[in-house]
Amino acid sequence: MKPMFFSLVLLAAVAATAQTTTHKTPITDLQGTVIKSPVSKIPRVAGIPKTLYRLRYIDIVVGKGPLAEPHQWYTVRYTGWLSDGTKFDSSYDHPGGAPFTFPYGARRVIIGWDTGFEGMRVGGKRRLYVPYQLAYGELGRPPVIPAKANLVFDVELVAMSDNPPEQPAPAPAPTASPAQPTKPATAPSPAQPQTSSHPESL
Repeated sequence: MKPMFFSLVLLAAVAATAQTTTHKTPITDLQGTVIKSPVSKIPRVAGIPKTLYRLRYIDIVVGKGPLAEPHQWYTVRYTGWLSDGTKFDSSYDHPGGAPFTFPYGARRVIIGWDTGFEGMRVGGKRRLYVPYQLAYGELGRPPVIPAKANLVFDVELVAMSDNPPEQPAPAPAPTASPAQPTKPATAPSPAQPQTSSHPESL
């Protein structure tokens, strides 16, 4: 009777030890090198991560061209509105309806634009809902963009290239005859500053 009792106790102890012992399989890369996780060095905190602000979008037209890639020059057409519906800029209103070109991911435009074309294809159209934190921030860009302005953009990815577009050659200056001297170029009046309302960053 006693040997059977001790056998049951021993069996129960082994089973309990087996249940509490955890075997961690090491994580390795493709070459078989063990990767040590830095997460274990970060102190744990209680709670669920929350989103402070985010960019939202709606694909209006899914393009059929190449998939947008980072570190490329994007040529886009766009119209931008304030959240109250006031249109503040549009490439269609520029001379000749010229589109706007910028290097994607190079921080030359607002953050909402530097991330807002991800997943698009050339030829696609998208509506971007840009919170002020990803636009012109707390100060805005007066007088066009007020402080803490959330923006809405309709954008179209027209083209994508490895290199910036070539700038057109300047037109040759007309030759002046002694009877008709050339008119000196005048600087813009300080009362009418030449400000750009492109979605460029501050």
